Amino acid sequence: MTVAAGRWITLEGGDGSGKSTQAALLTEWLEESGRTALRTREPGGSEVGRLIRDIVLHHRGEIAPRAEALLYAADRAHHVATVVRPALERGDIVVQDRYLDSSVAYQGAGRVLDATEVRDLSLWATQGALPDLTVLLDLDPSTARRRLDADDKPFDRLEAEKEDFHARVRRAFLQLAAAEPQRFLVVDAGADADDIAVLIRARVALLL
Repeated sequence: MTVAAGRWITLEGGDGSGKSTQAALLTEWLEESGRTALRTREPGGSEVGRLIRDIVLHHRGEIAPRAEALLYAADRAHHVATVVRPALERGDIVVQDRYLDSSVAYQGAGRVLDATEVRDLSLWATQGALPDLTVLLDLDPSTARRRLDADDKPFDRLEAEKEDFHARVRRAFLQLAAAEPQRFLVVDAGADADDIAVLIRARVALLL
């Protein structure tokens, strides 16, 4: 996908890694800097996406792994076409919680599907769209689980998976970052949130 002026930043990482916090801090900093920023997420960044999000994260009962991957890809196709691409064409900065790397990690490694097929599915769905920068908030699954437990909220379908599932997901994220170092910024998500925000801002500033 070719866009004229905007910049697209995605945040990735396991559940409990602090993506939502960093997305909020980054959006606030961009707006204070005079930029027009759009904060969004997958799944659920559109009206259609919110319906899909309810299915993939809160459906009570089994969803076949390939069906799950297809649902995420369907959300992604609609989200990029109706939210992300128009924002980038306006020249906005898109700050997005999760993108196709999450599918490669969660459905590819977590659900033990073919990672290349999962990635290719998302690239087909979005006409090859890739972000300018992907921030990977890396955190070991045991620490992430303690954070989730402290939130005292019911786990969704993916959060409720066992630790070996989340360990596979973490390894997959790190492998993705190693394969595309020019796109990824890997940050220790166990650090102080404000310190993490400073690191992210420094890298984003290079894009602007």
